[in-house]
Amino acid sequence: MSTAPTTGRRIALVTGANRGLGRAVVTALAATGTDAVLTYRSHENEAREVVESVRAQGATAVALHLDTTRTDTFDDFTAGLRQAVHATWGRETLDILVNNAGSSGDTTLGHTTEDELDRLFAVHVKGVYLLTQAVATAPEGAAPLLADGGRVINVSSGLARFVTPPYAGYAAMKGAVEVLTRYWAQELGARGITVNTVAPGPVATDFAGGYLRASEDIQRAMSERTALGRVAHADDIGPAVAALAGEGAGWITAQRVEASGGFRL
Repeated sequence: MSTAPTTGRRIALVTGANRGLGRAVVTALAATGTDAVLTYRSHENEAREVVESVRAQGATAVALHLDTTRTDTFDDFTAGLRQAVHATWGRETLDILVNNAGSSGDTTLGHTTEDELDRLFAVHVKGVYLLTQAVATAPEGAAPLLADGGRVINVSSGLARFVTPPYAGYAAMKGAVEVLTRYWAQELGARGITVNTVAPGPVATDFAGGYLRASEDIQRAMSERTALGRVAHADDIGPAVAALAGEGAGWITAQRVEASGGFRL
């Protein structure tokens, strides 16, 4: 599914963008004149809605299916991605990669299974690592999908800084992503590619079952511990990612930007 071809615009790949933070990122990028390839694991109808919403903004979007835990599908995915980018924009490369796809999980000592840790690792570390490798690098003699001078933005979490049980396993995976961000900034820097992390604080979305969005009491308690006096909405986070993806952020790399409104300072 796609909108009409457009040329001369920057193109972003945003994973897990059929709802929540990913959708907000695509919307914010469109407002800055950046088109998007957005991925969805399920809820194809939501992805179609995002494509139409982007089109209404005067931008272009393509939606592709991707389960970032199925690393065995990445070769086929990147081949399809190349075809979609060429067919839609007449280009062979992307400018921006936003690793957003993820899921939560309760993990505390004495109550955590190996399968649960494997699931969190697969989506937040292994999938992020190997998809970035597939997009930002290429075999000798081939051109990478991510253009020189591009941007990689990894979505982490404030939970990598402050402690809020029962999210130890999830937070540890996000901590790993923050370390990878610094290493990749060094590895890709020679090509002018910046790599940064955006770490949201509490956001009222359907993440983790939507518990925060559904509870005014929890929102009130968290707001009292936030410098700006409220919890975030997805539309607060999308523009932060778009700013790091912007052409004016080309000298910012290897950084962790916490977009939490000053939660638990």
